[in-house]
Amino acid sequence: MPDAEQCPDCKHINEVLSRVGDRWSVLVVISLSQYGTLRFNALKRHLGISQRMLSLTLRALERDGLVKRTYHPTIPPKVEYTLTPMGESFREPVRALGAWALDNLAVINAARATYDAAAESEKQAG
Repeated sequence: MPDAEQCPDCKHINEVLSRVGDRWSVLVVISLSQYGTLRFNALKRHLGISQRMLSLTLRALERDGLVKRTYHPTIPPKVEYTLTPMGESFREPVRALGAWALDNLAVINAARATYDAAAESEKQAG
């Protein structure tokens, strides 16, 4: 890995990759790209995520400029989330990653089974 002098932006790149590679962030982006604008509780129900985790994820995505939060001062208050243009540009990489995961799921499961069997054999032998 290059040091800070060779790559002054590496720390920032790591921060961005941590956000966009986060499980819940990816699932929120997928949901918003598939369904468009959604309210908080609709996202919560759709994803099966805790209220706290969804709040943290949405706040981080909003901070990074991927999600726009719109507050409507009604009774009760209404808050909606939608992808920003940058969030929309993230759709294709997320779609490609999801397609890759689906295409390789059987291979991944087989590799896991092989690994687990070998680990279990070592455990019993040692």
